[in-house]
Amino acid sequence: MVDPITLVRRLEENVGRALVGKPDVVRLAVVGLLARGHVLIEDVPGVGKTTLAAALARSIGAGFQRIQFTSDLLPSDVLGTSVYQPEDGEFVFRPGPIFTNIVLADEINRTTPKTQSSLLEAMNEAQVSLDHTTHLLPRPFMVLATQNPREHAGTYPLPESQLDRFLLRIRIGYPSQTDEKVILRGAATPALDGLGPVLEAADVLALQDAADRIRAEESVLDYLMALVGATRASSLLAVGVSPRGSLALLRAARAQALADGRDYLVPDDIKGLAVPVLAHRVMVKASGPSGATTDAERVIRGLIQDVPVPR
Repeated sequence: MVDPITLVRRLEENVGRALVGKPDVVRLAVVGLLARGHVLIEDVPGVGKTTLAAALARSIGAGFQRIQFTSDLLPSDVLGTSVYQPEDGEFVFRPGPIFTNIVLADEINRTTPKTQSSLLEAMNEAQVSLDHTTHLLPRPFMVLATQNPREHAGTYPLPESQLDRFLLRIRIGYPSQTDEKVILRGAATPALDGLGPVLEAADVLALQDAADRIRAEESVLDYLMALVGATRASSLLAVGVSPRGSLALLRAARAQALADGRDYLVPDDIKGLAVPVLAHRVMVKASGPSGATTDAERVIRGLIQDVPVPR
């Protein structure tokens, strides 16, 4: 196998050809992939959410499906359904769009909680159970979901149990003036159709296995636990980070270390990922819907400053 850091750089550079001027966002998406996680992209329309998902899928030569979530979408529209075949006298399962490698759940908060919950098993166990039968999903498997944080009319906010299934919550943000000018000139990136794969699915699976083997010294684990414990003890938070959140932060940190070319964790891996991994897993006291996201991130940043870093 090619050196892992070479593969990661190759992947990041290729995705970066489609998403101009956002290397940090590309890195977080790659971390999510290497950690076998799912990513919630919360941002305004038109900043490249679909482009990021499609470019990631094309860069690894993987299957890609975009599902537009609407209020009338049914779980069967996502998972698939069994169709009766008269000639055979039996029901045949017809897989839905979830049966691919990279799924873009576009505007996930516009569909009902029933349809949102249809993703839980797929995201948690990479499988779908229908009609007393379990169907395994392809590997690698990743969900990238989007939602607009500014628009609340006609939406169904994701419940905590659903938010907890996302390894990372990220924002893309507006490009800089220089990068946007490059985009306007049309010289920025090739069309997505012209973006070729630079990795194979087998390479991604090998990188995921390599991330699992990244060493975590006791001092780094103690630091992670101190940070998580601080969220549970904070007077600003009604609900702190669960053990699932602790594991998510460890998995993401290992993927980050691998992407940086190390076989061991350092405290900066934990610090750098604490906000995107933890902020959507806590509940802020006395905060309205419009300020909940920002407040949670501010609280996590404050805790990062307060918790001593091991030397």
